[in-house]
Amino acid sequence: MDPEMFLEVANQVTKLKMFPYFDIAHAVLCCLHVREDLGANTHPFSRRHPLTTWICCIFEIFAGGMLASLFLGEPVLSPLKSNQHLLLYTAVWYVIFYCPFDAGYKISKFLPVKLTFSVLKEIYRVKKVYDGVTHSLKIYPSGYLIALIIGTIKGNGAGFCKIFERLLRGVWTPGAIEILQPSFPTKACIAASLIFLLDKKTEFISAPHSLLYFGIVVFFVYFKISSILLGIHDPFAPFENIFCALCMGGLADAITRAFGGSPGSSPSSATQKPTPSSPTPSPDVSSEKKKD
Repeated sequence: MDPEMFLEVANQVTKLKMFPYFDIAHAVLCCLHVREDLGANTHPFSRRHPLTTWICCIFEIFAGGMLASLFLGEPVLSPLKSNQHLLLYTAVWYVIFYCPFDAGYKISKFLPVKLTFSVLKEIYRVKKVYDGVTHSLKIYPSGYLIALIIGTIKGNGAGFCKIFERLLRGVWTPGAIEILQPSFPTKACIAASLIFLLDKKTEFISAPHSLLYFGIVVFFVYFKISSILLGIHDPFAPFENIFCALCMGGLADAITRAFGGSPGSSPSSATQKPTPSSPTPSPDVSSEKKKD
């Protein structure tokens, strides 16, 4: 491809308008996640608790913006100010849960349709990460860690709010918190936030911003398609395993186990011999002789 044409494509990607198509894709996948998380209880729960399902879907759709507003000291409900978006997301919620013959859910689960929505959602995610980093740097110009956190939360707010969304449905799963088991979208959002931060505040990246933005979009889209079609869910896992083995004690623990010790035990406790138990007192021989 001609470099000028490639740069023009990158510029067009950075100027894409998210409303309404990208917002629809984001809302459809969020509603699908809520519905599939209900499992076999989907039909009876949605019929008995339609308000709860609507609140859960809206909460998941706006999770990134609401959580970022909470952390930045802004009104938490400010993402809900757009009535246009609320009406659009409500229509998506109704189609996914209550469409006649369940047609909305079945069409959304059809592989080509789901693949298209997933691609649009990843482009939408990169936009949210960039907006989060930019907005936080306007408030805290030197708050690099804040920009990293807000960019990650904006990109995958639903993952961080999953435990609260389930709590709205009466399910308490504290082990599902994103910090304990970070998913690939969270890791990718951290990496993207870091790259955007370096691009804005340092001179390490000399590439044009549009090319950098387009490259991150390609990365997100590529691995999302790989996850759906090939089952590659976490390409960061091999690098994490190597890093943990070299820098987080994994290699030392393996050496300790190889020499017969247990990881975490002190050297003194590993080499200390068990103290022999005191022998049981033998019967008094002299007394036995006196009895005889």
